Amino acid sequence: MEIIQAIHTRRSIRKYTDDPVEDQVVDEVLRAGMMAPSAGNEQPWHFVILRNPATLQAIARAHPYASMAEHAPVAILVCGDISLDKYDGFWAQDCAAAMQNMLLAIHAFGLGGVWVGIHPRPQRLADIRRAIALPDHIIPFALLPFGYPDEEKPRENRFQAARVHRERW
Repeated sequence: MEIIQAIHTRRSIRKYTDDPVEDQVVDEVLRAGMMAPSAGNEQPWHFVILRNPATLQAIARAHPYASMAEHAPVAILVCGDISLDKYDGFWAQDCAAAMQNMLLAIHAFGLGGVWVGIHPRPQRLADIRRAIALPDHIIPFALLPFGYPDEEKPRENRFQAARVHRERW
């Protein structure tokens, strides 16, 4: 799939078939995430692969907008390692870039997924940290539940010329 087409046709998918996602595909999605740019090339991310139905159900219960995780064959928890954050606070931007790369990769594989935000909401951080038993220096950034889509969403045109400014506001 051409990159511009992928950007324009990727949509948030919250319903998945029961078909499993192959380990090789998950590995390629992770490789795409790790190719993201990062401040000073520090690459402050860690990824937790979630496949166990009990774990996915616990995540769905712990996060008010993650109900789809319970029905996803796999999810990746994107985390920032603040011990690697030599440019104070940029770990979140780095993890966001990794998440976008992974969303585009799953779309290219014919899969669908959704970005479920965790950081910076204190309650979400605490609940997910507890559910996954994360160490203190690891911050859960976002969850990416994904699988083979069981829904179709049309392409949208989200371009808004009024939001584009040239040289000055």
